[in-house]
Parts: sequence; C-alpha cells; structure tokens
Amino acid sequence: MPRVLGEPLGRALFRSQLEDFQVDEIIDLQPSGEGEHLLLHIRKRDQNTTWVAGLLAKLAGINRNDVGYCGMKDRFAVTTQWYSLHLPGRKLDAAQLEHDDFEVIACCRHHKKLRRGMHQGNQFNILLRDFKADPALVTKRLRLIEQQGVPNYFAEQRFGHEGGNLYEAQKLIAADQLKGNRHGTGIYLSAARSWLFNLVVAKYIERGDLSDQTGPLWGRGRSNVSVDNRQIESEVLADWQGWCYALEHAGLKQERRNLLLKPENLTASWTQADCLRLQFALPSGCFATALLRELAELFRPKFEAL
Repeated sequence: MPRVLGEPLGRALFRSQLEDFQVDEIIDLQPSGEGEHLLLHIRKRDQNTTWVAGLLAKLAGINRNDVGYCGMKDRFAVTTQWYSLHLPGRKLDAAQLEHDDFEVIACCRHHKKLRRGMHQGNQFNILLRDFKADPALVTKRLRLIEQQGVPNYFAEQRFGHEGGNLYEAQKLIAADQLKGNRHGTGIYLSAARSWLFNLVVAKYIERGDLSDQTGPLWGRGRSNVSVDNRQIESEVLADWQGWCYALEHAGLKQERRNLLLKPENLTASWTQADCLRLQFALPSGCFATALLRELAELFRPKFEAL
C-alpha cells in the first residue's frame, strides 16, 4: 500500500523482544463501585486477549460469554487492558484469579459489561532497534507525521499470516458462507471489510487527498458522502462486487472510518545510536504500524513467524 510522506528513512528491527512493543488501553470509564460486574485491570506478556478471557472465565467459574473486554491486544507484546466478569450476587476472592499468564493490577465493581469498542484508544511505547537513520531527518519526519497524519490503514495482522485471512474470506464468499461472528467467520468478515477499506485509502492517496475524508467499512446501506466520493469508491470496488455483496448480506450496516490518522502526544528519544523509542496514543481501532511504516521499513525476527 502506498505511503504519503515518501520512502522510509531506513530499516528497523521491530518487536524483537516483548518489551519492544508495549500497549496500555485507554478507557474513559468511571467505575460505579457497585453492580453485577467485576472490572479487572490486567497486565499480560505474550498472551492474547481471548486466551486470557477464557482463563478468567475458568478461574471465576463462569461462562466465557460472561467475560467482557473492549479491544484485542497483540500477543507478542506487554499490554494492559480491562476485562469485566459477570458475577451477580457473588463476591470473588482476588486470590482465586491468580495465574502465571497475567497479573491483576486492580479490580472494582461496575454496573455494565465491557463491550468491544468501548475504550477510547491505546497508548503505545515502542522501541525500534537497528534503525540506522539520520536523527535530523527522523525528527523532521516525525513532525510531519504529527502535523499531517498518516493513512489510517488496517495493519497486516488483520489479514493473518501472509494474508491467510483474505484467502479464507474468498473461499467463504465463493461458498456463500461469510455470515458473521455467530457462525465463526467473523475474523474473515473483518479482514474482507478492512481490505476493501485499504484499497479506498490507496486510491485517495493516489489522488492526493486524504484530509477530512472517510472511507467505507462495507455493509448494507448508503452513506452521506458526496457524489464525487461515491463515484471514486465505486470505481475502486468495481472488481470486488462479490465481496461487497457478501458483506451486505452478512448482517452488517455500512459504516465510515477516517482515512487519515493523527497520533496524540507523539514523543521520540534515541536510547542508543540506533535505537529509537516512540510514545504516542491512537484512537481505538487504529494500528501503530500505520504510523511506523511512514518512518521506517520494518523487519521482524524470523522466529516470530513460527
């Protein structure tokens, strides 16, 4: 997918260690202090969100569906996020939730279950290693990123290893079996929707116009975009009508997503001559790699793909 700020300033080793990629969930919620749900602030290393949710359900003796969370967090990272456990009329000893795969930082009662997308965003703390770039050029590029923003691409993890989720989505679409989360195909539905959005982003970059624009998260219904924008999107997706049709009939309504992503509180420091630490916040649903790819060409240790 095309970039907007020019070629990367160099190659950088990305996520070679767990601590190189740290994510803290930002949640705009004041716990009520009472209610049927127990909120847990969890810190985990090398564990994905759904795995920990399953562990919490088992430890608490509740159904998996009674565990809520706001967003998915990367496995190969150090992350913090909030979970909710539905425990009506039950008190739970915190010691019952101890496990080697995570740490409970805090807990409190609340009257609502946490649901996907309820969080405000995520705070990132990322270390790029072996990044042999001119510090002056890096500073200049970061200022451009901060001022102008970057394309709000869905990142490669949405599409699976070597795009596997997209290939699976195509199989399901061909068999008319892309039906949504309740049928176990939600991950492929999301990948297909994200891919179409990325194609639209790339087209707007080609036209040199990302500002104040949104792109489609495809589904049933029409948006209130201008006639010109609707024409652009129709041209981009003309060869993907089978995918559009499948998404329209998978129970989704069309939504809009910003084409441009601007980080908040972006800071950078060189911890060594070739190691750059970046800290910034992004809205929920946005990917750190969308920002990083405008700065460096990222490469990863071979063992991560195993």
